[in-house]
Parts: sequence; C-alpha cells; structure tokens
Amino acid sequence: MTLRINPSILAADFANIERELGRIANADLVHVDVMDNHFVPNLTFGPQMVERIQAVSPIPLDVHLMIDDPERWAPGYAELGAASVTFHVEAAAAAGSDPAAIARRLRDLGARAGIAVKPGTPVEPLLELLPAFDQVLVMTVEPGFGGQAFIAEVMPKLDALRAARGRLDVWLQVDGGITRETIAVAAEHGADTFVAGSAVFRSPDPAAEIEALRAAALAHAG
Repeated sequence: MTLRINPSILAADFANIERELGRIANADLVHVDVMDNHFVPNLTFGPQMVERIQAVSPIPLDVHLMIDDPERWAPGYAELGAASVTFHVEAAAAAGSDPAAIARRLRDLGARAGIAVKPGTPVEPLLELLPAFDQVLVMTVEPGFGGQAFIAEVMPKLDALRAARGRLDVWLQVDGGITRETIAVAAEHGADTFVAGSAVFRSPDPAAEIEALRAAALAHAG
C-alpha cells in the first residue's frame, strides 16, 4: 500500500521558506494552504507566493484551496504547476458550481483534482462522484488554522469513502492534528495521504519525523 506524507508549510518558517522546503525533501508532496479570509477566517498565500514555492520546492505541490468561488480560482493554481489542487465542496455549493466540472478543468490542466469536506459536512453526496476526483480530503479539524486537535468523530467518513472507492485510484487524505498517534487512527480507517504541519516543522529533525509518521501509518494501514 502506498502512503503519502505531505507536510503543511502553514507551520513552517515563512521567512526561510526555501530552507524549510529543503528540510522536508523526503516527503511525498508539500501541502500549501491557500486561505482568503472569506471562506475561512484566515489569510495566507495567493498565486504569487504559490508560484514562488513551486519554483524552489524539491517536491511537488499539494494545494488546498480554502477559498470562495473555486470554479473561478482553482484552475489558476493548476496552471502554476501544482501537482494536486483541492477545493472545498462547501465553497462550490455556495457559488452554485458543479464540483465535477471543476475537477475536469483541473485534470485538463494536468493537476490531480481533489475535493475537501469540513468536519460537519457529510460525504454521502460525494460517493457517486468519486470517479470525477483523484483525492478526497476529510478535514480532521475545522479549516482555517494550524495546531488544532484531531477530531476522531469524522473517521466514519473515511470508512464510507474507502468502501465506495473500490478499485478507483482516489487518494483519501486527512488534514488536521496529525501526530504519530492520530495518524495510526486515520490509517486504520483507510486514509492513505496525511497532512502534518506542527508535528513535522516543530520537530528538531523534520525529515526524521516524516519517516516516523510514515512508519506509524504503515503499521496501522487498513
């Protein structure tokens, strides 16, 4: 089973971002949280910063859009070269957009298409849409800020997604409160792609922590 560790640079030292990226070169992708201070109450990166990160990163970008109107904005991040672009189903619904159509556009631009759900959003409406996506991100915290505690109550969503996925090549990602302990729980429920911010960047040795997280997930992979 292939497992992926995607450190979130939300927990990195922004003043030394190229150095920070070098410290996680053994990760699978780097998770880039784009927040607009509308969909979530925080403001982080925009296209210019993501373009710079893309230019200096030794590993591909996994862009997570916590922004309004993904139909308008998501394709631009694929055009910048992001390997994966994930948008929120709640944002698409609020804008009256078709999530599958956004996914097709992202794929046409060469990116993997991902869709994310907040802790309080059910996944059942997404199950029949799984063929349209390459990744489903189940938030294990409320989106907007790093350093929050893992919400174990969302694990049944992963069970449902794993059962519905079957043989489809759809990654099941979790984001929020991921540590060596919680990654084991998520892996048992079918997650195969893990976003860890504080656990990695607050470690004295981020590369070693990535390997420890990978080993913990592999030992409990369901």
